[in-house]
Amino acid sequence: MAGMSFLPSPFVLITGASSGIGAATAHAFAQAGWSLLLLGRDRGRLQSVAESARSQGAAAVATYSLDLTNLTAIGPAIAQLVEQFGVPDVLINNAGTAQTGPLATLSLSDLECIFALNVHSPLLVVQALLPGMRQRQRGLILNVASIAAQQAFPDWGAYCASKSALAAWSRVLAAEERSHGIRVSLICPGSVDTALWDQPSVGANFDRQAMLRPETVAQVLLQVATLPETAVVDELTLMPNAGTF
Repeated sequence: MAGMSFLPSPFVLITGASSGIGAATAHAFAQAGWSLLLLGRDRGRLQSVAESARSQGAAAVATYSLDLTNLTAIGPAIAQLVEQFGVPDVLINNAGTAQTGPLATLSLSDLECIFALNVHSPLLVVQALLPGMRQRQRGLILNVASIAAQQAFPDWGAYCASKSALAAWSRVLAAEERSHGIRVSLICPGSVDTALWDQPSVGANFDRQAMLRPETVAQVLLQVATLPETAVVDELTLMPNAGTF
């Protein structure tokens, strides 16, 4: 973690920032002159994203290596980051994982792994940031779910269930925090060409050329984040032109 004091506004915290949508989002916000706090597991890749974000015009960049599957570490880590860098204007809950296989043989441990990262960890990050956002009476939380929260894909049961759960608590959070001036947006992209598809646990052979580019999703996240505070995008489904596959 870099030794610096509060990051200047506007300031975004991005989870899963070392690759894919997270890295592309870091670059998009950097080009718009934001301050960035980048969280991810891979310290080396985080540093490389941070360096390019600095060169692209970010006001300030800090990184923090955190394994979001270690649920008990999240609260203390985020509290420490708030103390050092301040409360972010925008949180982008982007970190996630996937695994494929039929529900008939899905093990409880695999299901728990997917829910830990896709459902529990983003909520724990939110809980750690809410006191500061409530105190300021403002803040924007962007939860990156998936079209899998809305549609059924065979062999993707655990992933669909986790993204549906994320979508559900995201909607409840929006209703609960509105009176505190906190806005919550749910973003549901279709297939995005990221390293997710390279994971051995994901047995899928799709045409990745037809997928959304991470940069496209990043542009949408930036647009949602720069809306006037008097408006909020409740839910947004972003699809590749080729449709669902």
